[in-house]
Amino acid sequence: MRVVSSAEIDRVLSFPALIDALAEAFRGDMVTPVRHHHEIERPGAHGTLLLMPSWTGPAMRDGFVGVKIVSVFPENGARGLPSVMGSYLLMDGATGAPVSVLDGTRLTVWRTAAASALAARHLARQDAGRMVMVGAGALAPFLIRAHLSQRPIREVALWNRNDAKARSLADELAREGLPVTAVTDLEAAVRQADLVSCATLSTAPIVKGGWLKQGAHLDLVGAFNLKMREADDEALRRAQVYIDTPAAKTEGGDVAVALHSGAIAESHIRGTLADLCRHAPPRDREAVTAFKSVGAALEDLAAAMLVWRSLKSVVK
Repeated sequence: MRVVSSAEIDRVLSFPALIDALAEAFRGDMVTPVRHHHEIERPGAHGTLLLMPSWTGPAMRDGFVGVKIVSVFPENGARGLPSVMGSYLLMDGATGAPVSVLDGTRLTVWRTAAASALAARHLARQDAGRMVMVGAGALAPFLIRAHLSQRPIREVALWNRNDAKARSLADELAREGLPVTAVTDLEAAVRQADLVSCATLSTAPIVKGGWLKQGAHLDLVGAFNLKMREADDEALRRAQVYIDTPAAKTEGGDVAVALHSGAIAESHIRGTLADLCRHAPPRDREAVTAFKSVGAALEDLAAAMLVWRSLKSVVK
């Protein structure tokens, strides 16, 4: 069994190849049971264990079974450790034999960005040229690269509550040749944006619906629990809303919160990422669109399969 590091994942994955792999997975017959969520009692803040299984259906070639194991220990920061860590176990679909353990944390940022870009492939305007990245955390550079692979984006405005962090990441990405500039006026940047991507842990809305121009696409990636929000109710009410999976109706911030409060009705949600991949409606150039992701195990499996096949082809 091979152990695959974050460096190896970075070496073999690319956009749009991963986006294409996710599109195939959402159109296919992968099986994705409900994720397992377990609280681990510990002194102080309790830990959490997440198990996210998925496997390929009989119609898919090179069958696989996989499960992502994620631990969340909020007090790890005081120990100099990440609060969220994970591993991905990939198994042969015919025998169940383990074939690889992959860095789950790295796999997650790649597949999360790819899912957002896959939604934007269907929901963002074809001529989208200006992007705003809200947040400067681990996901931000992946989201920027993924969206750049799908649309002719010529300007990326990067905003973060911590200006210094935004400038540091913008400078780093600019040195790679990406058109990224740090900004301090978020409202002004959003009002000009064709695509707004949010990846934060904000507990209050950051992006206001009144800021979104006609034809804008809003990508909501952060806000992973019901106490978090990245966009206000007006943004969701204005938008044609899509979600990655039905779980987004009850998990994560934004859409689930707006449904619970009655700000939007369930009928306001137009479909899932699978719906978009199978039969996407024509894009109305003037419509505001929004996509909310909470993560799906089949995305992890599709990404792990692509990594494994790429590594095997390199060996050959």
